[in-house]
Amino acid sequence: MMIQFAPAGGFTSDKVLGYKLLLEPICHQRFRNALFQIAELHHRRRTHGAGGGVLLIGPSGAGKSTILEAYEAEYPRSFEGQRTHLPVLVAKVPSSPTVRSLAGAILEAMGDHKSHSGTAPEKTTRLVELIKRCGVEMLLLDEFQHLFYPPTVAAFRDVTDWLKNLLESTGLGMVGCGLPTAELVIRSNEQLSRRFSPSIPVDPFSLEDEADFIEFRGLLKAIASCLPMDSEIPLYEANLARRIHTASFGLVDYTIKLLEGAVSAANLAGLSTLSLDVLAAGFRERIWKDVPDSLNPFHPESPLRPLTQPGEVFYQHTRKDPVGSPVAVKLGLRANKGGARNA
Repeated sequence: MMIQFAPAGGFTSDKVLGYKLLLEPICHQRFRNALFQIAELHHRRRTHGAGGGVLLIGPSGAGKSTILEAYEAEYPRSFEGQRTHLPVLVAKVPSSPTVRSLAGAILEAMGDHKSHSGTAPEKTTRLVELIKRCGVEMLLLDEFQHLFYPPTVAAFRDVTDWLKNLLESTGLGMVGCGLPTAELVIRSNEQLSRRFSPSIPVDPFSLEDEADFIEFRGLLKAIASCLPMDSEIPLYEANLARRIHTASFGLVDYTIKLLEGAVSAANLAGLSTLSLDVLAAGFRERIWKDVPDSLNPFHPESPLRPLTQPGEVFYQHTRKDPVGSPVAVKLGLRANKGGARNA
């Protein structure tokens, strides 16, 4: 049955129109493990005064950026006399990065008003001075895979060498956060690779691992308690949880998008509970607009298989090749679905 949407003006519950679920980070096992390993690197840096790096890798929607934000929130910036104390800094690697643009992005994250001015060496000198003056101990770089998409191979070599030198000159602890291709960035530079510990995976929840699926159901129960309406079937009921897993690929971000869409769909249809029909509408609205009915995980005849075939919504989430990277082509670097390798 297809949902028939009533005019939005016919309802008075504005709280669920365009509904947004505001949640504190859910401390599931992957989340706790990642925070612990970042904290361990931070502790080594504080204890020994020498930095190092670690990669936080996983598909889009796994919650990697949320982990960085949560760790940064534990060490807020403060103002002490003539300086800003900034123990943990989150910055985003720009697309098509160069040494100059990356240094500028980090300076901007620090609050430097001159972040866009100066040559690459001038920005680097200013950045190193500010890192020391502000007491930066940990640099958390989001979108780390962008380092594989500089304008030229020479720029790629320059920027990876620059990161290695920044670690050496400042003693920073560094967390590179990104898609699985981020691992190839590190592996391509032997000296940088030696300074990085084994990667921290933030993988989707698995249906094949019983304990993992139980944890996913627990996560659904926690989210359900924050929704403004009940579900006809508890979200954590095993069969419905499998449908939600298929609809989200076991990723927290897509799970939340799905449920936000379902709440909005229920409101527009004048319903007070979440049903399979509104979950199907939420999936179509927030995750895959062109989904065939037979592949919608909430359709009665859905095969409930991973939607990872070419042309399907999660196909790109299973790819680990640096698609479109001239650097990867030039250096002969490729990865398969099982992990990174040199071709």
